[in-house]
Amino acid sequence: MNDIRNILKCYFVAGSQDCDRPSANRADNLLSVLEQALQGGITCFQFRDKGKNSLADFPEQQRALAAQCRELCRRYGVPFFVDDDLDLAVALNADGIHVGQEDISPAEIKRKISKPMIIGLSAHNLQQLSQAQAEGVADYCGLGPVFPTLSKEKHQAPTGMECIGEARKAGITIPVVMIGGIKQEHIKPLIAQGADGVAVISAITQADDAKQAAAALKQAACIS
Repeated sequence: MNDIRNILKCYFVAGSQDCDRPSANRADNLLSVLEQALQGGITCFQFRDKGKNSLADFPEQQRALAAQCRELCRRYGVPFFVDDDLDLAVALNADGIHVGQEDISPAEIKRKISKPMIIGLSAHNLQQLSQAQAEGVADYCGLGPVFPTLSKEKHQAPTGMECIGEARKAGITIPVVMIGGIKQEHIKPLIAQGADGVAVISAITQADDAKQAAAALKQAACIS
């Protein structure tokens, strides 16, 4: 589990919909931002391409972009995850997959895959964390959103900063990465309460300097 906890330190999540800066296209923007983030030291990347302005209606382009993201991650030796698409994760030989409460279950994923794959599960409260730990299939949970976020069109009620501390006091030991509106100043308190890392989208995609932003986030997560 120590390896997984290290992987979660500075977890970058993004898709073409998150990179709308002026450029040739969003796909090129994502690849540019991802490489800068990799140079800055992110510890894993999740390809989450869905919703408005994504390539969801163009599956061939989406798959090609995912493959390019995977190759960038491989070049930098950083784990590559796919959000909620087991077929794509298997086809690309992804290092992991992350699913939500209403997606394919971790147990079903285990039954369908033939090679080891890290499985992440979204959780929004202590009950879901406890259930994930009891089932013993998910390798980690993404807990949140900590704060309201614009990165998802619909999201659960914010958990607040204290949820991870309450979870640890309640005996939750499964690796947990916090997500949802997190900024650099939130990282040290979250780690101090028991978070293994933080997952961010806009803190990197909307930064003036993605490499610098990633480096600062990783530093805060690793020295807290």
